[in-house]
Amino acid sequence: MLDYDEIRDIALKEKPKLIIAGASAYSRIIDFKKFREIADEVGAYLMADIAHIAGLIVTGHHPSPIEYAHFVTTTTHKTLRGPRGGLILCKSEFAKKIDSAVFPGIQGGPLMHVIAAKAVALKNAMSEDFKEYSRQIIANAQHLCRKMMEKGYRIVSGGTDNHLFLVDLTNKGITGNVAQEALEKSGIMINKNLIPFDTKSPMVTSGIRIGTPAITTRGMKEREMEVIADLIDKVLKNPENENIQREVREEVKNLCMKFPFYSKIYDI
Repeated sequence: MLDYDEIRDIALKEKPKLIIAGASAYSRIIDFKKFREIADEVGAYLMADIAHIAGLIVTGHHPSPIEYAHFVTTTTHKTLRGPRGGLILCKSEFAKKIDSAVFPGIQGGPLMHVIAAKAVALKNAMSEDFKEYSRQIIANAQHLCRKMMEKGYRIVSGGTDNHLFLVDLTNKGITGNVAQEALEKSGIMINKNLIPFDTKSPMVTSGIRIGTPAITTRGMKEREMEVIADLIDKVLKNPENENIQREVREEVKNLCMKFPFYSKIYDI
């Protein structure tokens, strides 16, 4: 869990000009108000990166940093479920400087189809369907997390409040890298991930990160999370067993066929 007292102590000691609040593998609520209080105390700007949780924020399932941060950055994919891209939001006093720094300095030529896709994604994010989608993402993550805990996996921070959770594999005797490769061969896409105070290198890691936005998009719910937990556990108990990997790959394929991305397939 984030220790805001320690964050404050570090800020008071280092006197940074900019504090960045954000994460790619943190499963709990981030207190942006507390970060702003710390930033004000040391005279720093606050930048909040919400790339992972933007879709949860716009639907009210996670507190927003807009009121507190001087700058907010996000991608338009991940939980916003749009095309690859990014956004920088800021107070009006900084707009000209940021615009000047982005274009023509570091921005490439705009792709009109991607701009259009971003507009569609942002409009979709305003809908009731998207709000329900965000709610289900969290419900799925929490249910899958509980099922993994029941199977003896240690979850960093003991649970999740958002779309992902971090699994510590130390007590299972395998590394994140081994787990990632075994699960990929089984048709299950996760990634190896460092855990807090990890003793292994970033190329090996002691953990894996599991998220639910993609499977929620397909329409899967809590019942399917139990199936997925069983499949993950089956592979990780025997990560070198190719027969199990083939069996699980077929089970994954059958599960996905029950939840197609498109309700109607067009011949091209």
